[in-house]
Amino acid sequence: MGAARYVVGIDLGTTNSVVAYVDTAAGEFDADRPPVEVLAVPQLVKAGLLEALPRLPSFLYVPAAGEFKDASLALPWTKTPARLVGELARARGADVPRRVVSSAKSWLCTVAADPNAAILPWGAPDDVEKVSPVDAQAAYLMHLREAWDAVMPAPLAEQEVHLAVPASFDAAARELTAKAAATAGLREVRLVEEPQAAFYAWLASTGGGWREAVQVGDVILVCDVGGGTTDLTLVAVGEEHGALVLERQAVGDHILLGGDNMDLALAHGVAARLGRAGTKVDEWQLRGLVHGCREAKETLLAGDAPAKTPVVVLGRSRKVVGGAVRTDVERDEVERTLVDGFFPVVDAAAEPASDRRVGLQEMGLRYAADPAVTRHVAAFLARHREVAPQGASVVLFNGGVMEAERFRARMVEVLSRWRGEAGAVRVLHGGHPDRAVAEGAAVHGLARRGRGVRIRGGTARAYYVGVEVAAPAVPGMATPVKGLCVAPFGMEEGTEVDLPGQEFALVVGEAAEFRFFGSSVRRDDAAGTIVDEWQLGDLDELTPLEATLGDGVRGGTVPVRLSAHVTELGTLEVWCVAAEGAGRWKLEFNLRAEP
Repeated sequence: MGAARYVVGIDLGTTNSVVAYVDTAAGEFDADRPPVEVLAVPQLVKAGLLEALPRLPSFLYVPAAGEFKDASLALPWTKTPARLVGELARARGADVPRRVVSSAKSWLCTVAADPNAAILPWGAPDDVEKVSPVDAQAAYLMHLREAWDAVMPAPLAEQEVHLAVPASFDAAARELTAKAAATAGLREVRLVEEPQAAFYAWLASTGGGWREAVQVGDVILVCDVGGGTTDLTLVAVGEEHGALVLERQAVGDHILLGGDNMDLALAHGVAARLGRAGTKVDEWQLRGLVHGCREAKETLLAGDAPAKTPVVVLGRSRKVVGGAVRTDVERDEVERTLVDGFFPVVDAAAEPASDRRVGLQEMGLRYAADPAVTRHVAAFLARHREVAPQGASVVLFNGGVMEAERFRARMVEVLSRWRGEAGAVRVLHGGHPDRAVAEGAAVHGLARRGRGVRIRGGTARAYYVGVEVAAPAVPGMATPVKGLCVAPFGMEEGTEVDLPGQEFALVVGEAAEFRFFGSSVRRDDAAGTIVDEWQLGDLDELTPLEATLGDGVRGGTVPVRLSAHVTELGTLEVWCVAAEGAGRWKLEFNLRAEP
């Protein structure tokens, strides 16, 4: 893969997908100013009308029999696409919502349903063919691959592809993303966290000037609010051998909160206003109103926004409205509903509200109960106070929502209030929020090749496995346990380490409990460091792992040596290798799971 001509970054977004690339054969270039290009993706915008757009909307539409003429759906690489994806799917889904798949990405990390099962469109009638969330993601990637192959001189499957995923994705969701890529014909992909990719895009946009924009001791909040999700990451600026270094310190939860929520909130407000004027909007019309409010939001939050903009609600029949209803949405209405509703001024100790759990619930995505982005940010910073004791000193905004200056200004106001006497938060400017993740994923790929600065994305904690002490039994006292460091603080993903010297007795042939610990304060422990029982207070115990190792082996112990591997999917693999013989057993722990 190192010899691939193109280094490609793909943002497989909840709402839109983007492909960016660097042609390494185009000649020499400054690593601080990589020549990143964005692929114009051919797609249907209307039946029979093809356009190449910089984004592919992440929507899949399942047409009814005879809904379209076959010739009107032809693409440059096929006359009869199996499914409709992109702009036409998004637009058609606004009129026939029960036939459109949206937010497939968020289903990869839900426990409410099997992401490999054909469950989407969710709630669609039985006569609608359904697809799995994984297959929907694969359909978007397939379209991107075929679009690339149609216009570029070398197949995408032969290039070095870096696919961005939310930092909050757990190992299972990452593996499902990799599975979708393989289904689409992209078997060799590397995963990169979306906020990190956005930060790489900012680094490239400065042309090397980032070293003057940040300083040692800065803690940078990457606040990524997109169409469907909010993703938060902390990056610390340090110093090593006189040079600035960047290290990802913390990532937030997977929060289903974004621009889609805002469109819905605005649509409900407009519908209520129409209702007070005597015009009732039904559920079918509300979906069209949401689409109109999305466009109104983008217009009225722009820098040179008018005072108001029209929104049209189509009528279905004379029994409902009698025709199209036209109303105006005012800029003050948008700011009141969205700025104050989603970015309220709150204290640093604020916590997101949580709805009372009702005994019976609809199956579906687990949306955020609290729409206030500021409260989610406050809770995130409070959980990582050891990294940012005075709050974030710098903020980098990303995602389509944060293109709006009013949202950015309110977020800066709130972050600065939390810092108090420490001073106002600084804002990093540069890069385009809609393209940053894809562009940054490509820049990340170059950095892995040694062409550019690399953000350290190592473990945010040190990790330990419990080792039972060989000691005589004492009535009323538990057998003492020590902690063995298997993954030092900051261990890079994709790296392995052998634990030196000591052998341990591994229980085989019967069920056993393996205890794991983590610490964000013991940053100097090397692999193999032993933490005595009286020091275990420095460690947080994580969820234990129960396993039976050694199938067919009679109960007992086997002498083993240990090695550890932190995978790029965010899991810690502890390998127990028999000191004699061919036995080799793996314990796998998800580093992204909450303690």
